[in-house]
Amino acid sequence: MEATLEAEVTYDAPLKTYRVLSESGSHTLIRHVLLRLLAGEQQAAADSRQNALTPENYRFTLLGVTAEDGRKLYVFQVDPRASRKFLYRGKIWVDGDDYAVVRIEAQPAENPSFWIRDTQIRHIYEKQGNYWLPKQNVSVAKVRMGGTATLTIDYENYNYVRAVDSALQPSPAAAR
Repeated sequence: MEATLEAEVTYDAPLKTYRVLSESGSHTLIRHVLLRLLAGEQQAAADSRQNALTPENYRFTLLGVTAEDGRKLYVFQVDPRASRKFLYRGKIWVDGDDYAVVRIEAQPAENPSFWIRDTQIRHIYEKQGNYWLPKQNVSVAKVRMGGTATLTIDYENYNYVRAVDSALQPSPAAAR
């Protein structure tokens, strides 16, 4: 079974809203997987403090330093301090200049469903201007009595307002 859903997502911290632009394929997958995934993203954003990659939620262990694409990266093992729905355990790669997360390879801290086991998550981020933004998420899970399921989320066509950047710039009237 296959399904595709294209959505426009608006993030105005801490709220995330979405509008479905198009969908195709299995209506069962759209209704029971993809739309629930979007609802879960909304829930995670609304409760970001409990889901954030912070020392309150995770234990960090430096595994080493590496380089990719000419950038120095720190590699950390991250282990959740609690077993919660939106936390994970695995490795993160942190940019040596910006200290932003570049990649995550992990498993959920809590199994999302009786029907799913052995989920592998890979998040990739890319720098756009001064910001590191999600580029792609791929999750591969073993489904009981169903084989392997792969979920790929491609992030594209970002349109963001630089409210912080513009707030730091003097207005024309103030510059006189």
